[in-house]
Amino acid sequence: MIVRCIFLLTAFSSWTWAAQKSAPTPVAAPIRPLPWGQLNFLHTTDTHGWHAGHLREASYSADWGDYISFAKHLRKRADDEGTDVLLVDTGDRVDGNGLYDASDPQGKYTRQIFEEQDVDILCSGNHELYKQVTSEQDFAEMVPAFKGNYLASNIDIIHPKSGDRVSLAPRYRKFTTKNQKIRVLAFGFLFDFTGNANNTFVQPVEQTIEEKWFQEAIRDRELDLIVVAGHVGLDQLEFSKIFEAIRLVRWDIPIQFFGGHAHVRAYHKMDAKSYALASGRYMETIGFLSISGLSTSDKNKHFEKKIEAEAIASPSFSRRYIDNNLYSLYQHTGLNGSTFRTSHGRNVSNIIAQARKHLELDEKFGCVPSTLWTNRAPFPAKNSLFSWLQDSVLPEKVNDTGLGDRPRIIIANTGAIRFDIFKGAFTKDTVFIVSPFTTGFKYISNVPFEKADKILEVLNNAGQILSRPGPGSLFNSAPSEQMASSFNSFESAYTQDAGFMSMEGSAVQRPLSATDDDSDGIPLVPGYTTKDDAGTDGDDTIHSPIQFYKVPNCIEMRIGAPSSANSKDKAPETVDLVFLEFIQPWVSRALWFLGVENTEADVKDYMGGKDFTSMIREWVQENWAGNC
Repeated sequence: MIVRCIFLLTAFSSWTWAAQKSAPTPVAAPIRPLPWGQLNFLHTTDTHGWHAGHLREASYSADWGDYISFAKHLRKRADDEGTDVLLVDTGDRVDGNGLYDASDPQGKYTRQIFEEQDVDILCSGNHELYKQVTSEQDFAEMVPAFKGNYLASNIDIIHPKSGDRVSLAPRYRKFTTKNQKIRVLAFGFLFDFTGNANNTFVQPVEQTIEEKWFQEAIRDRELDLIVVAGHVGLDQLEFSKIFEAIRLVRWDIPIQFFGGHAHVRAYHKMDAKSYALASGRYMETIGFLSISGLSTSDKNKHFEKKIEAEAIASPSFSRRYIDNNLYSLYQHTGLNGSTFRTSHGRNVSNIIAQARKHLELDEKFGCVPSTLWTNRAPFPAKNSLFSWLQDSVLPEKVNDTGLGDRPRIIIANTGAIRFDIFKGAFTKDTVFIVSPFTTGFKYISNVPFEKADKILEVLNNAGQILSRPGPGSLFNSAPSEQMASSFNSFESAYTQDAGFMSMEGSAVQRPLSATDDDSDGIPLVPGYTTKDDAGTDGDDTIHSPIQFYKVPNCIEMRIGAPSSANSKDKAPETVDLVFLEFIQPWVSRALWFLGVENTEADVKDYMGGKDFTSMIREWVQENWAGNC
């Protein structure tokens, strides 16, 4: 991997600084130490191309090169103490940042940047499978780069050359840790995803765990720990099914799950010997988990001189959610700006900087007058990003002049927007961060207005009308973080009347303005204040809490049509129903529910299929021009 790093550096001109030059300096804050153990894990998930870190947010401003340095220091500590460190990544490494989306082909730089980290267990997310080219790139490049560490327990692919159906990667991996000699069996699952391109196949988890190879693997008696890495929300049924299948034949073996997909920090107790960890999104969080009291293959190996029999019978699990910034990483390694960065990490940081320059990600399209929030503001509100879309972007840019002045109702799912828009420069990078999707709008003409008038209500009550909450439902049309809040473990935090959710247990974006002091007089900044199955001390950085507002699955704008069928304004008999392509299946289902027959033949491209991301960029260029 280091050879690749040196090659890439040679391809670029020489740079001397390490972390991203434009990244803000992190703010000092109270830090909880890492609960170091016999076996320690670092976990990333749903990075979505954010390998440069957050260049507008100090709390998450460390980059992938800094993570490489951090992992090396922790591995050295483990070697010095005779313990072990393993790295896990649970997918969705693509889509969502200019560093990935702006290159041709997409991921030209981010795949190689990611490969510089020595990850011991990794799997695919659903985003790796949306497009044929992306899954084929993983198959051809990522899988061989990690030499058996990339696992695909329930994903097959059509081999690009032979045309045969083969496993995307090995189904499982068995290995022994370096120092403690802990025998580990690892799997890599994806939830029961159905939106993949037709060159890949996702076998339902319930079927996979009945396969002969899986049943034989979990019956291996020469094991000390089973690790299940999965692009699966911790509350989804898939992890429960895997857990139950293992427990049927191995009632006492420790099992550690690593999840993702929901973009939240979460920690769930499965039983006394099994826990599950999810580590946020977008390189905001490095998850840390430790286990002590595990048996080993070498009885002469031990942790802290002696492992008591009762400790082996009841191993202990601990977690920490690390804010991904240099202040946190310095604190956890005992190092500083002069000693923290390794040569490898520094080189990778430089590669990231050069890639960003080559892609011209700092090219400015406009100046944002004030910050617009996805979930930190209620909807509707002046500072709500979705209000801005509804009131400004949709009426001005989603307008097919070739169809004349026919009345129309325009519907967009809030999940099409991935991130907040911060005050200041709106750049090429911002475009991909806010909405990386390349899909455009579709429409169905001549829909009776009295029926179209009810579409939004149906879509926003999809949990009750169209489908159950979960990865295959319309809840995916709202932000991923909100999908997690639809599950039981988050319901208690939601206050229906107030319309907001406490930040305990949630994972939305936080601003970094200063506020209250803690008992020691150290200023706190708003941020993650996670409540999970182990309590409220999981976050490494002590923050003041903020509010998380729920938003609807979808929003709409009406042009030439009254606000409702009950309005005093004259209503047209029919309208054009315009909607983002992603939600076409649910729009079709909603129309059937309302008694409007429709087929695929009724759906046509709107504005020639122009993508939504381009519309947002053009609006910014036309309305927010200026210096900032």
